[in-house]
Amino acid sequence: MNEMTRAHRLGGWLKRRGPRLLGELLLLLVIILAAEWFMTRDAARGTAPAFSAQTVAGESFDLRQFQGQPALIYFWATWCPVCNAEKGTIDTLAEEYPVITVAMQSGEADAVRDHLKEAGVSFPAIADPNGRLSRDYGVTGVPAFFILDSRGDVAFVARGYTTGAGLRLRLMLADLVGF
Repeated sequence: MNEMTRAHRLGGWLKRRGPRLLGELLLLLVIILAAEWFMTRDAARGTAPAFSAQTVAGESFDLRQFQGQPALIYFWATWCPVCNAEKGTIDTLAEEYPVITVAMQSGEADAVRDHLKEAGVSFPAIADPNGRLSRDYGVTGVPAFFILDSRGDVAFVARGYTTGAGLRLRLMLADLVGF
């Protein structure tokens, strides 16, 4: 079959199936957005809940230090396979953007610090053994991502696997638009 015949057949197929395919893709997008909304419906919105804590490395952290720049708050758990798959992405992002991570119900600081060392990552982490901080943010499952704009407001919330490109895009949008 020559190239002209192949192109002609593809064109005919698109004419017949194009509108239906477009409708199916639109329906899929609506389903994905509805699922994302449902999974994050209890998440903090507006001004991010303020907190101060000590990282597992023993450093003081105050959320106010992120004011004036977009930032990422990442809730994860040592027992979460999806979180473990995203560790490298978060570690790389922490080199480019302000990032604080919260290890939800993963033990005390020593256990979280050991886990990070074993995984070979160095992003800053706060242990949340009882889930108090996670509850303040309305986190009902991990991984959960909160992108803050330069004013400290929650610009984006996502739950579940998220690509590094998706997180960078949201951080750039939070910076550009300034929500």
